[in-house]
Amino acid sequence: MSTLFGFIPDTAAAAIWAMLAASILPFVFAMLAKMFGGFQLADNAHPRDALARLTGKAARANAAQQNSFETLPVFLVAVLLAMLFFVPQSIINNLAWLYVFIRIGYGIAYIINLSIFRSILWVLSMACCFMLFYLALRMST
Repeated sequence: MSTLFGFIPDTAAAAIWAMLAASILPFVFAMLAKMFGGFQLADNAHPRDALARLTGKAARANAAQQNSFETLPVFLVAVLLAMLFFVPQSIINNLAWLYVFIRIGYGIAYIINLSIFRSILWVLSMACCFMLFYLALRMST
């Protein structure tokens, strides 16, 4: 059996892959920030200073990277707790991969400066996490 329109297997491995994908996303946004900002090898001596000087699309990619790191612990804990308290795996997988896809959209919206849409996507990604917490609470009682 599979979830998310037949694309995601109904196994714990699917949730683990989603956790890995979400963990990689901040690095993708960091690479985009550096690429858009013309990051040079010499900038690697003080990368935070170089990233702090970015403007426009590069600065927004860096902000997407920072926000992705900020929300990542909430997501990882939510998935692990849901698994620990035996929330049905198909539900965990759907919410985990939905989070990943929304976060990809969030990063794109941030980079191309769709601020309201970006905020909506942020709320939806956090709703995935909160739903996992809620379901884990329901299963624990």
